[in-house]
Amino acid sequence: MPFDHNHHYHPRLLRLVPPGPGRALDVGCGEGRFARRLAAAGLTVDGIDTSAAMVARAAAAGSPGPGTVSYRQADVTAEALEPGAYGFISCLASLHHMPFDTVLEFRRALVPGGVLAVLGCARSSTPRDFARLLAAVPVNAAARLVVAAGDRLNGGADPVRAAPVRTEFPGLADVRRDAERLLPGCEIRPLLFWRYLLSFRKPWEHGESVDHPPTG
Repeated sequence: MPFDHNHHYHPRLLRLVPPGPGRALDVGCGEGRFARRLAAAGLTVDGIDTSAAMVARAAAAGSPGPGTVSYRQADVTAEALEPGAYGFISCLASLHHMPFDTVLEFRRALVPGGVLAVLGCARSSTPRDFARLLAAVPVNAAARLVVAAGDRLNGGADPVRAAPVRTEFPGLADVRRDAERLLPGCEIRPLLFWRYLLSFRKPWEHGESVDHPPTG
């Protein structure tokens, strides 16, 4: 079925992008769907992924403009990112593939006032988490049926090619604890479709205001 939980939250993630053209990094870009949406919003985007096959598919799709996207195979746990290079860094359903403290590398790569947005996967840790998990089941089934019906009316969906997946997720309580320690001031919101949204704005230095952050 074509309904994709990560794609469903793209509009919410795009609302976190600071204003202006800027430069963005999409970590674990897969086939580049979100990277292309960032480019469509006018950003200059670097998309990186450990999978050579995913990077090749992303590059073949091109860029919609007015911004641009460049892709490369890379592992952020094995090489340093350019410090202070990005106004926006996204990490969609890929942080659980790497040590959580990799967020420190993302933080260093942000300009002051830049935003890190993580759409993450985590195991339920509290009764409220489990209640949200159960509530998502019928909504997810309905959404899949609606998307499938729409695809049939429009001549069928493109084949879905899954990126390499790791299904060992950290507990949401562990994510909260580590995020509060490594990204002071971050916000974590549990989402309906088995995801959480972590957002962090890098503080400005020397007492500058964060009302109008730079964008790269």
